[in-house]
Amino acid sequence: MPVTKDPESIPSAGPAIILVEPQLGENIGMVARAMANFGLAELRLVNPRDGWPSEKARAAASRADHVIDAVKVFDDLGSALADLNFVFATTARQRDGFKAVRGPVEAGRVLRSRHGLGQRTGILFGRERFGLYNDEVGLADEIVTFPVDPDFSSLNIAQAALLMSYEWMKSGLEDETKTNFAGPEMKPASKEELHGLFAYLEGALEARGYFRPAPKKPKMVDNLRAVLTRAGFAEPELKVLRGIISSLDRFSPAMPRGDGSPGDDPRRLPAAAARAGKAEAERQAPAGDDEDAPPLGGMGTDND
Repeated sequence: MPVTKDPESIPSAGPAIILVEPQLGENIGMVARAMANFGLAELRLVNPRDGWPSEKARAAASRADHVIDAVKVFDDLGSALADLNFVFATTARQRDGFKAVRGPVEAGRVLRSRHGLGQRTGILFGRERFGLYNDEVGLADEIVTFPVDPDFSSLNIAQAALLMSYEWMKSGLEDETKTNFAGPEMKPASKEELHGLFAYLEGALEARGYFRPAPKKPKMVDNLRAVLTRAGFAEPELKVLRGIISSLDRFSPAMPRGDGSPGDDPRRLPAAAARAGKAEAERQAPAGDDEDAPPLGGMGTDND
């Protein structure tokens, strides 16, 4: 027989999630994991098909053990809802009756508002195969439904629980678009830095014959600047771009990429060749007369 525990023993940190006759332990575990992701901890089961506890549920919960350990099991839905003040029933299809129907965003805000008033709330989910009976929906206060494709409207209960858990957490944020971490803060590049990049890039392109035919150069330069000003670069980004352009500018058809290190600037090769030739000439020059040569040991006649 299912074990029923006093729901008052659980401190309410948000709406309770109630699963009616769940069939698979894996689905229960995935619901628990979704709840833990978004700060919910109170999971109630009504007549789980395979009984409780479930090792399959614990494994699927992926370390959401605090939710699994606090699960409460009830013999009937009425008992599972008895201590709650307000309950949403989830359904994918229209029901007879006079209940208000809300989308998940609005439902999350309603739950948050009632929670702020000290009310105990819950969200009711049906069976994997066919959801909730009409009389079970009748025990809820309002309906929440999801904007799904009507030709494929059935959601796995873990997916549905994830959506509602997310809306619950989002409704409590001061800014609903806030994230837990952000990208780096970077100082915008100054116009002087940006114009310096323009000049450097245009010079490199000019040297490579990019601006052809010549009469079209002004328009090509305008287009180039329009592209580069559109992004709104930060200082570090300009440094990266300038480094890339500088590296590419060191190569030419005479020394293509992969033919040497970026330090082997083709424009410096004549000077480098001259230095190499001078060194080779000095190496091959005759040593001169023996009398002009320094002592063999470099220490005077003591070593003769």
